[in-house]
Amino acid sequence: METTFDAGFREQLNSLLAWRRDVRHFDTRPLPEGLLSTLLDTACHGPSVGNAQPWRFVRIVSPDRRAALISEVDSQKLDAGESYSGERKALYDNLKLHGLREAPEIVAVFCDEQGEAGHGLGRATMPETLCWSVVTAVHTVWLTARAHGVGLGWVSIIEPAGMNALLNVPADWRFIALLCLGYPERPSETPELVRHGWQDRLAADTIRLER
Repeated sequence: METTFDAGFREQLNSLLAWRRDVRHFDTRPLPEGLLSTLLDTACHGPSVGNAQPWRFVRIVSPDRRAALISEVDSQKLDAGESYSGERKALYDNLKLHGLREAPEIVAVFCDEQGEAGHGLGRATMPETLCWSVVTAVHTVWLTARAHGVGLGWVSIIEPAGMNALLNVPADWRFIALLCLGYPERPSETPELVRHGWQDRLAADTIRLER
């Protein structure tokens, strides 16, 4: 039987999308038992090319591995800061780019590009769709987490090359994302980079074309 979504649901969905934020400031209290598994299970409802389901989730439980990630990301932030100057450099230096120290859960996400599921369907001319499928899974986690009151922060300032060895996963998996999950210190529907004056939202009429 087809499910019908009414106007009330659509309004709530719009609210969920508006409140989906990239969280960097986390409360350290743990998530309820089983919630992380629920979120990752829901991620598997995301679409994937050829139904390949290439997403692989690695929960970081080792304190040593967490410490290594923190060291790597902090180093990358310093290096990236060298490309800015003046007022932009001052803004950059004050940005908090990750919650790896505080977030109760850290999950690395990989794409298994060699998996047999899907049998290559749909990606002969665009093989990158396999990794894009993993990104849809991340977004599905993001929305589901927010619906549970949980924040998610995507840490992108990290060198992918060393992640497989650091986390002891197959060398042919492709690193996609490092995620921090936990309860946000102060939920906000305004993106943090907007609040700090780094980048405003682009006007909708500047990003739509007709041909």
